[in-house]
Amino acid sequence: MRPLEGITVVALEQAVAAPFCTRQLADLGARVIKIERPGVGDFARDYDQTVKGQSAYFVWLNRSKESLTLDVKHPQAKEILAKLIGGADIFIQNLAPGAAARLGLAADALLKNHPRLIVCDLSGYGDTGPYAEKKAYDLLVQSEAGVLSVTGTPETQTKVGISIVDISAGMYAYSGILTALYQREKTGKGTRVEVTMFEALAEWMSHPLYYTHFSGQPPRRSGPDHATIVPYGRFKCGDDAFVMLGIQNEREWAKFCSGVLARPELAKDPRYDNNTKRTAARTEMVGLIEQIFAGMTAAEVVKKLDAAGIANARINTPDEVWEHPQLKARNRWREVQTPAGPIPALLPPVTMPDFEPRFDAVPAVGEHTDDVLAGLGFSKDEISALHAGGAV
Repeated sequence: MRPLEGITVVALEQAVAAPFCTRQLADLGARVIKIERPGVGDFARDYDQTVKGQSAYFVWLNRSKESLTLDVKHPQAKEILAKLIGGADIFIQNLAPGAAARLGLAADALLKNHPRLIVCDLSGYGDTGPYAEKKAYDLLVQSEAGVLSVTGTPETQTKVGISIVDISAGMYAYSGILTALYQREKTGKGTRVEVTMFEALAEWMSHPLYYTHFSGQPPRRSGPDHATIVPYGRFKCGDDAFVMLGIQNEREWAKFCSGVLARPELAKDPRYDNNTKRTAARTEMVGLIEQIFAGMTAAEVVKKLDAAGIANARINTPDEVWEHPQLKARNRWREVQTPAGPIPALLPPVTMPDFEPRFDAVPAVGEHTDDVLAGLGFSKDEISALHAGGAV
């Protein structure tokens, strides 16, 4: 039995952040009823058509869910939403600012009628403060929260290459909901869980915030290299290939000097004998290391790094990660059905011995509408009328 079997989630969700949260809940066995726009569905379905004609975002985020199409502004939608939420444990929404309240779905109103309900509101900036009405997309919040200012090269600011804002907010919503479920077991009461994209990423920015506030200088943008630890980053080898390596402490620095550089005296050199000095001498330090690496291939450097116990990595492309031997050796791939046929899918990163995560199909738009409505007590004639009237 999966941990969340018996838990029902109603998700008025779109894009990435809330669907990422509810996918985790579905993995653990929760029933997730995803409300989508009639005809077109969640607009994330059309972000691209790369996975057998389907969006890579959508197939990643929406397996194991039931798709119910509903025009939430239709006069009959209120009755359907009331029945759905009345039978739910969790209601989550990430609509535009103020939209849920206009639909009568504000947390205080829902909790008044359903005191055991857990209401998760996921937004860009929250429902108070000067930014409450401001729209929020991943790249824009990366910029607002300062991520762009510390990412890239000295010449160019660069966004993070994945949806870091949506993912961080989705994970905080997921953990917040699990916390609320645990709290409900002790108190018998539901609650509101509020997560904002901006505050999620501001938390992740805490190191550069502290560093800048107390030093007076922001961390330098350093491309593929660590901004404040040296040596830690990308180094060129004699075959024009690169290796990534990281030194975390002075013990490792000494092992690196003797076992990899064959220059043990550098460990005690007063110019380089702590990280602050090495960071100040970054250009000189990188030049010295790459001069030694120029006499070896990348494979030879990696062999020396491994022998010395120095952390290192390849600079993999997505294709190389897809074929990664570690994922294969640990049997991390499964198969999930989609409307266009089966595709591989990775197991969630939390492994527990007592159950296998759920891997039900990615739904077609409105695939479960009639079944969900029938489960709410609507007759076949009533369901047909809802379709004819454009409500679903």
